[in-house]
Amino acid sequence: MAHFAKLDDNNNVIGIIVINNLELDPQNEEGSGLAWLEAWSGGYTNWKQTSYNGTFRKNYAGIGYTYDYIRDAFIPIKLFNSWILNENTCKWEAPIPYPNDGKAYYWNEENISWEEIVE
Repeated sequence: MAHFAKLDDNNNVIGIIVINNLELDPQNEEGSGLAWLEAWSGGYTNWKQTSYNGTFRKNYAGIGYTYDYIRDAFIPIKLFNSWILNENTCKWEAPIPYPNDGKAYYWNEENISWEEIVE
């Protein structure tokens, strides 16, 4: 199975579709998938293949993700303004590492800090 992300005009992911391998040329999976999608969708051409296990384009695409042509990567939604894009993984990370003390924490954007979850 091959997975493809449907992109809008701003390269935001607006859908994901899975194509059966029987529809694809194993020597040109992405190209044959794009041709199949264009025919299937009535001419829509803004699709990008995504890897379910993240072996290419950094992350499996999800609704709301953005495709970055320069990085050739799907970038998730930025949850907090203070978080920074990790250029290697193309994932957002807190500016302060998550504590490694076995306790549970949540991110407090107002204080730019991890706060322990107290029950």
